[in-house]
Amino acid sequence: MIMEIAPHTFGVYLLNNYEVNDLKSLTKFLILLIMISLVGFTLTNENENTDITTKQVEPVYVEETTAVNPVVEYINRGIMKASWYGPKFHGRSTANGEEYDQMAFTAAHKSFKFGTLLRVTNPKNDKQVIVRINDRGPYIPGRQLDLSKGAALALGLIARGVAKLNVEEVSLKGVNFPAVSLN
Repeated sequence: MIMEIAPHTFGVYLLNNYEVNDLKSLTKFLILLIMISLVGFTLTNENENTDITTKQVEPVYVEETTAVNPVVEYINRGIMKASWYGPKFHGRSTANGEEYDQMAFTAAHKSFKFGTLLRVTNPKNDKQVIVRINDRGPYIPGRQLDLSKGAALALGLIARGVAKLNVEEVSLKGVNFPAVSLN
């Protein structure tokens, strides 16, 4: 029996004559077909060399630059006569209230703010350390800086006890000093 179906009713005929399972299979097939068409296929030429280790890579040149505006500045504070102190004061309170550690890189000064960082250089051997002001002193006339035992060791100052040292204040641009203030 041959039936003639009008073109505009063909979809209705399909829906009426196919079961739901057939429609699910058809839907899955159409989704798969759409996905394949969206993803596509990668075709490679068999003569083409696909080994990535043989491909030429252009070198990247990096221009070396120097800092125009350094973040750290050293402000010359001159030459100061310095001594060191340690064992007798170890564990005691400093002028800013912290416990004195003779092996820490700290120093005493009569007027620098607590927390001020100083780069101290021994001109006899060019050794240098950065110390933090955490105490007041020295109280011996003619001396401007009292270093902790640890700083004095690093500078090679222990045996002599007293020396003239170059002192520079460490300043960080954009940072409101002192970096550490406990007073």
